[in-house]
Amino acid sequence: MADVMIRVPAEVRDQLAAVAEARGTSLRALMQEIAAEVLTPEQIKERADHTRTLLAERFGHYVSDEESTEMRRKMREASAAHRAGPTESEPSR
Repeated sequence: MADVMIRVPAEVRDQLAAVAEARGTSLRALMQEIAAEVLTPEQIKERADHTRTLLAERFGHYVSDEESTEMRRKMREASAAHRAGPTESEPSR
């Protein structure tokens, strides 16, 4: 196993360390878990292609390139909104 040094602001390091401690794991194990969950562009495309095939074969629904583009846009917006936190009009959970 190779060691890698990643420079991040102290706040990020402290947050990651707190998450690792709360999970009862090491910072190294937490970083390995995060890396395993993040998909490469190729993996994202493979999953999208698989989903398109599944929708077509099992449900007879063919997703057009336009629909796919629109779904990706909506997912990016939802992800950004989630990272930003609740707005004033939304109740906190």
